[in-house]
Amino acid sequence: MSGRTVPSRRTVLRSAAVLTPVAGLGASACSPGDDGAAPARPAEPVELGADGEVTKGATKLYRDANVVVSRAGDGSLKAFSTVCTHAGCPIKKLEGTKLVCPCHGSEFDARTGEVLHAPATTPLIELPVEVKQGRIVASPGT
Repeated sequence: MSGRTVPSRRTVLRSAAVLTPVAGLGASACSPGDDGAAPARPAEPVELGADGEVTKGATKLYRDANVVVSRAGDGSLKAFSTVCTHAGCPIKKLEGTKLVCPCHGSEFDARTGEVLHAPATTPLIELPVEVKQGRIVASPGT
């Protein structure tokens, strides 16, 4: 023998485990698009649906548009981007009036945009919303 110590099977397996990537971790959950984040605002006004889809006191998530709309008891509408302010992940889960981000678990109030649970610390971006010809339309705003 050459005087080198031969590593034990346990040492070899531990080293391999450290170097082996875990399935699914190669692409971060916070990389929803090729550029790393979903756009926080629509690029142009987007028609979401019929005015009657959001009744008084209700909230509706428009997943494809990354927008949530709520209607207050007085009939007024509010809309927010559903792109998480923590890491730019699109939020696709609405539980009652709570939006839950899939990336790190941030939670937001869909009626106010306020953060309910960290790691996000910044509220969701409010979007201008109106009814045009019986359709709910959200705009990018400023």
